[in-house]
Amino acid sequence: MKVSRFVFNMFGINTYIMWDPESKEAAIVDPGMIDDREREAIDSFLTRNSLKPTQLINTHMHLDHIFGNTYIKEKYGLEIKAHPEDDFLGRTLTSQAERFHLPLTLSNAGLDVELHDGDTLHLGEEKIEVISVPGHSPGSIALYCPESSFVITGDALFQGSIGRTDLPRGNHATLLDSIRRRLFTLPDDTVVLPGHGGETTIGYEKQHNPYF
Repeated sequence: MKVSRFVFNMFGINTYIMWDPESKEAAIVDPGMIDDREREAIDSFLTRNSLKPTQLINTHMHLDHIFGNTYIKEKYGLEIKAHPEDDFLGRTLTSQAERFHLPLTLSNAGLDVELHDGDTLHLGEEKIEVISVPGHSPGSIALYCPESSFVITGDALFQGSIGRTDLPRGNHATLLDSIRRRLFTLPDDTVVLPGHGGETTIGYEKQHNPYF
């Protein structure tokens, strides 16, 4: 599995494209594009690499991670996949933007396909395991690719930090428990690809993250 990172919008979120080099099937994770320049960055990358988008996945549905959902859904004919506990966030994108005083024209869009803990997705022959990591949001998930030894953690776990829990239905104790039980049990050499900032590893965070 290959993966590329794009940093988008005023919140500096990481949008990822994962793809299988054999089948050219690709998944777009947390499309945060906010303008034509950012949308073109995704489109041109897909075209340049002859990739076929087959999945649109949200690790969670806070506004910065879903700005581009409607665009990707309509342009590539994909369904929005996310945990059902975060559906209310997708359906209230416009009010989320109002709380941050963002003068944007947006469309609310809930999920189309429910993802649950233990589900398995595929790109080509390689599997993507869905891991529930609630706390930052009630429906936060991580996407673990065991054969390629990386996990996309959304806003649950960062390099040297964790996600904020002061947004609707966030819970600090739940997040810490999720990380300990669901992420820190992965192999130490697993590369962590977070929703903001640079990559790290499970082993490094277990030893050095100040929240643990």
